[in-house]
Amino acid sequence: MRDLTAELRKWHAVQKDYAVATVIGVTGSAPRPPGAALAVDADGNVIGSISGGCVEGAIYELCRAVLRTGQPVREIFGYSDDDAFAVGLTCGGELEVFVQRITEVERVAIEAILRTDEAVTLVRDLKTGAAMAIGSWWTVGAAFDEVVVAEAMAMLDTGATGVREIGCGTGEVAVFVESYVPPPRMIVFGAIDFAAAVTRIGRFLGYHVTVCDARPVFATRARFPDADEIVVQWPDRYLARTQVDSRTVLCVLTHDAKFDIPLLEVALRLPVAYVGAMGSRRTHGDRMAGLRAAGMTESQLARLHSPIGLDLGARTAEETAVSIAAEIVAVRRGGSAQPLTATGGPIHRDLLPVW
Repeated sequence: MRDLTAELRKWHAVQKDYAVATVIGVTGSAPRPPGAALAVDADGNVIGSISGGCVEGAIYELCRAVLRTGQPVREIFGYSDDDAFAVGLTCGGELEVFVQRITEVERVAIEAILRTDEAVTLVRDLKTGAAMAIGSWWTVGAAFDEVVVAEAMAMLDTGATGVREIGCGTGEVAVFVESYVPPPRMIVFGAIDFAAAVTRIGRFLGYHVTVCDARPVFATRARFPDADEIVVQWPDRYLARTQVDSRTVLCVLTHDAKFDIPLLEVALRLPVAYVGAMGSRRTHGDRMAGLRAAGMTESQLARLHSPIGLDLGARTAEETAVSIAAEIVAVRRGGSAQPLTATGGPIHRDLLPVW
């Protein structure tokens, strides 16, 4: 839903009636994950996407029908090989979609989701469409049983999204819980040209990007207009004090031993998702020797992606940024980093937790 924030805010400002179709379940190979949404207003305007085009037309008509009737609909779209023009996913998977008309109660809950950057979850009753937004210390929208709220809060703690069948005082209720967590951090160390390109692609991938360098003449807003944050500090001191978590990505692009060794001593002891360091193979060898001399264990060193990136034959800063981003995505999603022509099985793997 947050992907549609800008347009939905415009619709809310003028009290537009609209329907939302949300992916609530995925089986096999499918183009969009649970939570992907498409919205259609009373004038027929459409925003968002739930299938990359395969069943968009059918979903559009469902939204129009739900706007007329006000009745929520759950429907499954799967592969159709009997008729090439039939509604179905050509990728072979299945999408379960929930379509609902947004009333005032749901609008209030959705508005709460759109206006905050904190961790928050949206709970929707899959029979009635009633919705509640839940933050750390607040709830907005329809009233749900306390058992449902407790389950939604537990899912928010882990950033989980999915359908839950929950038994409570009023009987069993089916809800779709959609968790939103703040964007993961990417910290880029070294204010060099490569860092500018990595910053741009990090923003494109949805990271909150920080550039850190000890040299104020290089770490400037003019050089890094795409960075969310620019920090002028010694890298190891900054990393030791800043907040990181299991989704954080660290890109060490300084390739200077006086910065790299102290920084990586800190980085490889932190519970972050990815640590990559730039440099030639000779630099990598010297770096590993320096880290071993500093007391790093082999298990800690095994976490280091160095030289950083995949072998794409990259030459330019932008191409190098693509190789780094590709490695981060492969680590994040459990990909093989092999060409699809060299692999078998489903292209879209079972969804892993997003970090």
